[in-house]
Amino acid sequence: MTTSPAPAAVHIEVDGVPAADPGALAAAMSGYGHFTAMQVRDGRVKGLGLHLDRLDRATRELFGEPLPGERVRGLLARAVGASGRRDSSARVYVYEGGPRVRVAVTVREAAPEGPGAPQRLTAVGYLRPAAHLKHLGGFGQRYHGDAARRAGFDEALLVSPADEVAEAAVSNIAFWDGASLVWPAAPQLAGVTMALLEARLPSVRRPVPLAELPGFRAAFVANARTIAPVTGVDGVAYPVDGELMGRVLDAYAAVPGEEITAVG
Repeated sequence: MTTSPAPAAVHIEVDGVPAADPGALAAAMSGYGHFTAMQVRDGRVKGLGLHLDRLDRATRELFGEPLPGERVRGLLARAVGASGRRDSSARVYVYEGGPRVRVAVTVREAAPEGPGAPQRLTAVGYLRPAAHLKHLGGFGQRYHGDAARRAGFDEALLVSPADEVAEAAVSNIAFWDGASLVWPAAPQLAGVTMALLEARLPSVRRPVPLAELPGFRAAFVANARTIAPVTGVDGVAYPVDGELMGRVLDAYAAVPGEEITAVG
């Protein structure tokens, strides 16, 4: 009996052509450019339109040209199909090319579904440059995130020079005041998961000084891979609010996935 080979650990395509050396290409994609990350479930992505809009806006800002959503969908669908993983973690990278920008797609094993493990954060004085972009070369985030883990925390919480909370190193953060989710207003990336939750749950955006953290009832972080409760920020402890997390997870679960298959 003939058996199919197992999918490679990482599958990378550039403009629809499989990369000859995926490891070298992945290592090279750390300079000037941008990307978006998503979870694919049975060939569908929650907030796919938001991902496509993000890629187009950033491409216009960085490279002065549009990136049509139809092109991205076609490349994404092709890479997911070739990888053999209809459930997967996919990334779309955009960087400077010749007559038009080059687009690379990576497809890896999907993240586990369901809530993430509780997170303990430590505040660090750092804001990402051009924080509204999901750009490449996140040295500062990685540096502070690794330092936080070495110190016994799970992630770094990025804070402005005015001691206002912005975002976690690789996630958005929301605080619960008993009536609304409070999303910090300091410079940050407007994450797709954040946008989907903000539209479906009572939410406000406003400055969140570090000094206010003891007054919140709970907190959680959210990104493309997971939504996880925050149990503390340095000396401030939060309980895991099961009712709140249930509402948040239910709201996210209710978001319909969009087919990645190219339209038209």
